[in-house]
Amino acid sequence: MKVFTYGQYRYEYELLRQERKSLSLTVCPDMGIVLRCPVEAGKERVEAFLRKKWKWLNKQLNFFKKFQRNRYEKEYISGESFLYLGRQYKLVVKMAKDDMISLSKGKLLLATKDKISNGNYNRKLIDSWYKKRAENIFHEQFIAVLDSFNYSQNFKLSIRKMSKRWGSFVGKNTVILNPMLVYVPKYCINYVIAHELCHVKYKHHNKKFYDLLTKIMPDWEKRKERLELLFV
Repeated sequence: MKVFTYGQYRYEYELLRQERKSLSLTVCPDMGIVLRCPVEAGKERVEAFLRKKWKWLNKQLNFFKKFQRNRYEKEYISGESFLYLGRQYKLVVKMAKDDMISLSKGKLLLATKDKISNGNYNRKLIDSWYKKRAENIFHEQFIAVLDSFNYSQNFKLSIRKMSKRWGSFVGKNTVILNPMLVYVPKYCINYVIAHELCHVKYKHHNKKFYDLLTKIMPDWEKRKERLELLFV
């Protein structure tokens, strides 16, 4: 890990040297910082880039820190807010004969056969609901985005928790998506899918890679920015 100090702030970041011309900065879901740069980029160029991006970096870290705090302090009781496909839903817990979760008019309705105050039980129900929704939505969006490419091969879609990536392309035909994408709008999910499918042809983030991404999804930069503002 590298260390960057700016005034009273001290950041640790991962430096990845790649065959590319520009520098890019990413704040990951675990608040990790990844800086990608050309192989020949010197320390002065890297630190100048970090200073230029300092306000954005600090803003993103503060936003994500707030999200982390809210996430782990949840009690899973009525009145709390839950994010789903880019919208906040107010949790309403009621007793019922059977467990069930549904959405209605900005509310996440949780029917439970247990006590409504049993946060652990409610959490398991909500986590299971998120997982099922992610599986269905990701597969639907994957098929839709894949149709934009002229690929003849078959692909596999996998959902896996990743601390530093929204998605990944591995082997010759497997796209992996982070389950946390279920919190963001579908058009952001589609951006991640398109990004990973571009890696079928181009391993590195070079000009040809971005030319293909732009051809498939002309507004990908806006989608990427929206994803970062919402979640990172």
